[in-house]
Amino acid sequence: MDFSTLAVVVVAGMLGPLLALPTRWRIPVVIGELVAGVLLGPTFAGYLHAANPTFAFLADMGFALIMFVAGAHVPVRDQALRGGLAKGALRAVAVAAVGIVPAFALAQGFHTGHTALYAVLLASSSAALILPILDSLHLSGGPDVLALLPQVAVADTVCIVALPLAVDPAHAARAALGAVAVLGSSFVLFLILRQAERRGWHRRVHRLSRERKFALELRISLAIVFALAALATHTHVSIMLAGFSFGLVVAAIGEPRRLARQLFALTEGFLGPLFFVWLGASLDLRQLGSHPSAILLGLLLGAATVLSHASMRLTGQPLAYGVLASAQLGVPVAAATLGTQLHLLHPGESAALLLGALVSIAAATAAGAVAARIGTAPPAPPTTGQPTTGQPTAD
Repeated sequence: MDFSTLAVVVVAGMLGPLLALPTRWRIPVVIGELVAGVLLGPTFAGYLHAANPTFAFLADMGFALIMFVAGAHVPVRDQALRGGLAKGALRAVAVAAVGIVPAFALAQGFHTGHTALYAVLLASSSAALILPILDSLHLSGGPDVLALLPQVAVADTVCIVALPLAVDPAHAARAALGAVAVLGSSFVLFLILRQAERRGWHRRVHRLSRERKFALELRISLAIVFALAALATHTHVSIMLAGFSFGLVVAAIGEPRRLARQLFALTEGFLGPLFFVWLGASLDLRQLGSHPSAILLGLLLGAATVLSHASMRLTGQPLAYGVLASAQLGVPVAAATLGTQLHLLHPGESAALLLGALVSIAAATAAGAVAARIGTAPPAPPTTGQPTTGQPTAD
């Protein structure tokens, strides 16, 4: 990857804001970025190669920061969120239970024997997709959103941990230990940062950074995120867990507005769009043409995912939010990659997993537009680089 390719990636990422510009369309920014990656990737132009080490590494940085920013904007100190935590977690468990039957039916009907894998896919949600959609459509308040956030976080985290067990049971214990290591490290960081806050060390660092323009908080935050990402990588856990868990730590302590603005510029202006363009370029939908049965499998996987999450309407969740929670991509991409590397998937099955993910994204995009249009959540002011959750922050 060279600078000309990087320039193309940055320009291609602008398709996201362009498609999101007409407010009547209600298209989230990330959708345009994904489409740009698909158009420039192996499915069509073949210009971008997701396997390029530099491109993939920059995308990993973007993914870690997206999840960090997402976690930092979760209002963990809000009493309403704590009240919705149990409800969101129970809904995540209920979705997983509902998905077992269609997962078994699909595995038997297509003779793949991958019931456990399909069950994980049907239960998963993508925080990296859903949280930016909520933010871009200004759906960032209200009790329904505060119950949706923990539901998505629990589903995404558990499915990331459970995926190796479903695809490669021989190494499941290693992945579980890695998850414990990342979460344990995040908890230790929370204790350290809380002590620094109580003793006034954080305020002194913040004042020095602001007066001398050292950007110390940004530097320290990035160092911690990347250190946790390194731990996750070495222990074979998704860096999603590293970024999101430390984001929750920062949210619990209180994110300074200056740090929020700096992270917003770095993530939303460069590394975030680059990640979504890379993600689109990692999809090779041409495989579906060689295996017609995989098209049906992918469509049914996507439909089963949407219906499993939409069934939470029976628990009182608005239908639009239930469908929105079905958006997934990271888990299917990881499943397709891992399954292909280990030669565990049938011909065309990896493409079917990705097609199912695209179906869920399309449904979630439509659901987000409906939610924004009918006002199922109170509108929030446009994002200005500061947290939109209403939680207390330090200047």
